[in-house]
Amino acid sequence: MRDFIARQNSERLRQRLSGGWRVREPAAFTRLARSLVDMALVTAVMARLYRAMVLSRSTSASGFFIAVTLTLGALFLLGMATIHLSRFPLRDWLWRTPAFAALEGVFEMLVSLLLISMHRESLGTGAAHFRDWPGMALNTIGWRMITICLFSLLLAGIVKWVRYMILRKEHSAWSEGTVKAGIPGEEFIERRRRH
Repeated sequence: MRDFIARQNSERLRQRLSGGWRVREPAAFTRLARSLVDMALVTAVMARLYRAMVLSRSTSASGFFIAVTLTLGALFLLGMATIHLSRFPLRDWLWRTPAFAALEGVFEMLVSLLLISMHRESLGTGAAHFRDWPGMALNTIGWRMITICLFSLLLAGIVKWVRYMILRKEHSAWSEGTVKAGIPGEEFIERRRRH
């Protein structure tokens, strides 16, 4: 009985979630979003180039400008992680999240090496040099691991809560009478018990 209800609830949830907005993604985007390495590479290149552009344009930045640019950069980074993780079940997030964060940090630091060689990488108010790179790499990879892992933990909690709330709402629609009426042969069992 419990398996029957669980199977029916999960099927209703699947139908309900797929019955909403229909978005047709290009096949290339779907392949990109499912690939751990490709998604981390695209995220890293865009994030590092965005950082280089922002730091080169802001010689005397206000606090508001810094807050807005940091927020936009963080939203991009966490959005790309969300796009990738949303393609997989929650149990896969345990290894995909740290792998994505580590790969993103490594690729970002490879882009940083390229920018340092072109004298376009900033470190504080001056230009970064090759001797600064190991410290920058540890800092960047560490912060990416912490930020993306904490965000995915929060995201997984929200996903579980929303699924629970949808299933609870669906389950409350199944009153005792409707469940009994929905199982073949249940009426016969009920009649025999009464007599």
